[in-house]
Amino acid sequence: MRYKQYSVVIVNLDPTIRSEIKKTRPCLVISPNEMNYSNVIVAPMTSKYKDYPTRVQLKSDSFVALDQIRTISVKRIVKVTDIKLTKKQIGSVKSIIKEMLVD
Repeated sequence: MRYKQYSVVIVNLDPTIRSEIKKTRPCLVISPNEMNYSNVIVAPMTSKYKDYPTRVQLKSDSFVALDQIRTISVKRIVKVTDIKLTKKQIGSVKSIIKEMLVD
């Protein structure tokens, strides 16, 4: 199965080390569609607010943790959700990734 960029998938992130976000949780796929066959790049989502410039708020209790980006095997993906990001939310994600990794 090919996973679409900016889709939300449920991922089993265990095992983890130290302060990595743990357990099975939603993650945002950030890698381009062409890459998403055996591995995908994801950013975990969390309900815990932290005043980090690398967090994108989706709802009042939902944040994408771009400071926790990681590459995972597609075998870690439990299911695809029907959660859709708005163009504004996708723009925020892109802007922060660009600031973090390019500029």
